[in-house]
Amino acid sequence: MDTETAATADRRAMHPLLERLVELCGATVLGAADLDAWGSQPGAALLAFTEDPVLYRETLDLAVIVPELAQALPGRFRIGVLLPAAARAAAPRYGFRRWPALVLLKDGRYVGAIDGLREWQAYVEELSRLLAAEPTRPPTIGIAVAADRHAAARGCH
Repeated sequence: MDTETAATADRRAMHPLLERLVELCGATVLGAADLDAWGSQPGAALLAFTEDPVLYRETLDLAVIVPELAQALPGRFRIGVLLPAAARAAAPRYGFRRWPALVLLKDGRYVGAIDGLREWQAYVEELSRLLAAEPTRPPTIGIAVAADRHAAARGCH
């Protein structure tokens, strides 16, 4: 199944708490194909990366937390929701390590991510910090590479 077909299936099977998030916040449900155009609009954008709530029950917690964050920091960001297929397709771009995750963009550029679940105050503090921060390069997921400072002295073999 291609990503767009999977995204359509996700939308039809959207959990009521995710539907509530969309309705309460005026959030946009994004597919992988429209993420760049939506994200590059001026201003701050908070992306909610969801996963299958059966596998990641924390997704439903995030669906409740995001409207509360929008209320605590009114008018500071618009909200996009990536349902599981789109979220899986876009996740490698942002380098977060745990699901579910929030990613903040400014003018389409990466600022930071909050992955996994946190205490309420940690969410408010971290999101406030990200809203004040400048965009940066997203981290990558991969194998850490350590330089061998003595390799040059030994030659290449």
